[in-house]
Amino acid sequence: MGTILIVEDNPMNMELAADVLEASGYDVRCAGAASEAFEVLKEMLPALILMDIQLPELDGLELTRTLKKDPRTKDIVVLALTAHAMKGDRERILEAGCSGYITKPIDTRALCNEVAKHVPPPDPSSNGKES
Repeated sequence: MGTILIVEDNPMNMELAADVLEASGYDVRCAGAASEAFEVLKEMLPALILMDIQLPELDGLELTRTLKKDPRTKDIVVLALTAHAMKGDRERILEAGCSGYITKPIDTRALCNEVAKHVPPPDPSSNGKES
């Protein structure tokens, strides 16, 4: 379905992204580090992962490379979340297996637009969420 996993170690960025995406109807799961992301991925496979590049333990690009090598997770769309928008960073991000990137600070409209390119927002009339 439209589940999105946010892997972000900054609680404010994570909360902002989660709130914006949930308001658009997406089901959101969160992880603050690579180890937490691996735990979530044991339970479920999201349609898309928003991946912070600078994570503790294993950085986001290395985590993406690991996921892209695994037959179970290789087809998950990964969008990088990065404050690094310098020359050469785009190539490095795409080479790691990301389908694109969103710069920080997070522009909420750009976030929704970029996510919707890969995972259409759920139809609000389908009433997929329980109260």
